[in-house]
Amino acid sequence: MEVIKTIFKGLLVIQPKIIGDNRGYFFESFSLKKWEDTIGETPSFVQDNESMSKAGVLRGLHFQKPPFAQGKLVRVVRGSVLDVVVDIRKSSDTYGQHFKIVLSEENKTQLYVPEGFAHGFLTMENDTIFSYKCTNFYNQKSEDGLLWNDPDLEIDWSIQNPILSEKDMNYKKFNNFDSPFN
Repeated sequence: MEVIKTIFKGLLVIQPKIIGDNRGYFFESFSLKKWEDTIGETPSFVQDNESMSKAGVLRGLHFQKPPFAQGKLVRVVRGSVLDVVVDIRKSSDTYGQHFKIVLSEENKTQLYVPEGFAHGFLTMENDTIFSYKCTNFYNQKSEDGLLWNDPDLEIDWSIQNPILSEKDMNYKKFNNFDSPFN
């Protein structure tokens, strides 16, 4: 696997090695040994999640507050998404800045999102399947988020009226946000 560091400390783009032939393809979506050899730390993934969405669904920007904060290894099994994270670590040089990348079944690219980031994605195709490994269990009381279209975050989602949950329509703006992450 190839690991590409971003300007955001701990945020990693991971490109697995794809082995393809006339039968199709094979790749390791996760290998603890390769992770340790390449990245140098041992993740503790405790929960896998998967969602399926039609085109135009925007989920996010979500995070869990400490002590239930989660790191996530995210990827697309079918379809494609515009994946976006916002750094919400107050002591970070990139606090309040965002990173976005297209993840798809075609490129097989993965993104490791460490604790201290709000995360969201916009599905670009019908029946998109999004899968992610989490370093902590879901805890409803620690769930929080940021407003997806906050002008202060300057995220170009390339869509005016995505399909949103009630919860995602009502998250707070960044300038009214007191991050629980140092």
